[in-house]
Amino acid sequence: MVTRRDASHAKRKGRKALLAVPLLAAALLGAFVTVPGGGRAEAAPATFVHPGVLVSRGQLDFTRERVNAGAQPWKGAYDQMRASKYASLSRVPKPRSVVECGSYSNPNNGCTDEREDAIAAYTLSLAWYVTRDSRYAQKAIEIMDAWSGVITDHTNSNAPLQTGWAGSSWPRAAEIIRYTYTGWPQPRVDRFKTMLRNVYLPEVANGSHSNGNWELSMTEAAIGIAVFLEDRAAYDKAVAKFRGRVPAYIYLAGDGALPKAAPGSGLDTRDEIVRYWQGQTTFVDGLTQETCRDLTHTGYGLSAISHIAETSRIQGQDLYPEVADRLRHALGLQAKYELGAAVPSWLCGGTLKDHLGPVTEVGFNALHHRMGYGMTNTQSLTESRRPAGTDNLFVAWETLTHAANPN
Repeated sequence: MVTRRDASHAKRKGRKALLAVPLLAAALLGAFVTVPGGGRAEAAPATFVHPGVLVSRGQLDFTRERVNAGAQPWKGAYDQMRASKYASLSRVPKPRSVVECGSYSNPNNGCTDEREDAIAAYTLSLAWYVTRDSRYAQKAIEIMDAWSGVITDHTNSNAPLQTGWAGSSWPRAAEIIRYTYTGWPQPRVDRFKTMLRNVYLPEVANGSHSNGNWELSMTEAAIGIAVFLEDRAAYDKAVAKFRGRVPAYIYLAGDGALPKAAPGSGLDTRDEIVRYWQGQTTFVDGLTQETCRDLTHTGYGLSAISHIAETSRIQGQDLYPEVADRLRHALGLQAKYELGAAVPSWLCGGTLKDHLGPVTEVGFNALHHRMGYGMTNTQSLTESRRPAGTDNLFVAWETLTHAANPN
């Protein structure tokens, strides 16, 4: 597991009651998004769309049609998914009451088990939708029921991030099963909702002042949970977090000489901002707060941004136009060096670490195919790495679900 320290922002326990209604000011901040032409629109939909977390029914139908027609790259991506351990019908879930996750996976008491069971539930839900084989739906339900009947808490310094990762996958699976399969008993659906509301949402809803991928992953979980719970206040609060964090995660020249600071971060001076941006002092379009840390963590952040925007688009209040310039430049810049371009000396001291992972499909499809942006580097990287698999954390099977998907 790739993770990081958060000693200075370790969470304080004892706040596992139902999430309170956000303060009026926070609700007002999150209640509106700017739309092209200068108009305003509510963030949360009046009526939620289901299934509507990362993948819509139209996207699922397109995926199913392409796979069943044997078309590429979808058939190859589906075969990859079906061959993975996450699609196994003999999988035995490993729930526990308290998942304890420390820095750098030490300790790792249930962390890997939780993340992988959540990915498995999502994987099985996709397999159900494509095949209509009820065994896959029943196995997904078995996994979700196992965890909803046991888990009560996440502890230790990596608890917020762990909750964000697992909490991103659970509602994707739950949305597909709840709204396309009739065999999940309502009392178990309600218990799963209670788990998300009481155990996951309070942990992620207020964000994090750690590295940006933390807050973005936590916000992804929060917005997905809000959709499944049909909680408009939680949805609006997640949108407000998103709108504050993205401009502080991806730099554009219009920001000025220095990157923006995330709301509430307390970063007031040039030295503080430079230190937070891993010591980088030259800023260009698409540079992220974690580029000079490593590309892997950068990939987490870019993936979460894409996922949140995709869910908002499905819900009818598209956030892509707000972040399109930042996201396309960020994908393009990181892709350029992932493809092997020489790293200039002014960028991270001339060295970039690690790799992005399977994180470009969702953003590339939205920005290139739907919005018409030319994205040469991102296209080359995305198409050369297909089929995109899973990072075993919160990203899974996005060539299958989003490659050239017009819906």
